[in-house]
Amino acid sequence: MSIYKEIKGNELYLYMNGKLIYKRWLDTGQSNVFDVMAYNKYTLTSLRDQKFERMDNLFVKARLKLNDHRKTGFKTGFRPNHVFEYYPDGIVRTFIGEIRFEGDRLFMPGEEAIVTVCFLLSLPIEQYIQVGQRWFIHEGLNKIGDAEILEILDETSWV
Repeated sequence: MSIYKEIKGNELYLYMNGKLIYKRWLDTGQSNVFDVMAYNKYTLTSLRDQKFERMDNLFVKARLKLNDHRKTGFKTGFRPNHVFEYYPDGIVRTFIGEIRFEGDRLFMPGEEAIVTVCFLLSLPIEQYIQVGQRWFIHEGLNKIGDAEILEILDETSWV
């Protein structure tokens, strides 16, 4: 496995085995992860797998609160790690899910909003999906927020 970092002007690029997996804009702190597998040893499916296999999705409406500890906001389409339970000494497993909300604005630290989350059903997440279920939003091992399921949606509700 080879990892290569490159800075071009205001942009940081991270490549793994020659493939772009991460990009960060240095002036704003915004970033985009292109392959979660490279970032998270607890996630068993890569976002790139979606291009080659059909995966089912599960959609929920949730109340999301972003911690004040995070320095930057994020835009709709953010794909953090979703954690529903922990071992006493760490995370049990993370799930892949994309967060979307209305408008083209930044969701900022300390903010709370109603969002739509699309989970990939590549792992057994169904056991956690029920109205009132709370979970945690992570970037790697860092908890950056928490969420609560308000409603389970059908595919036509995807923002």
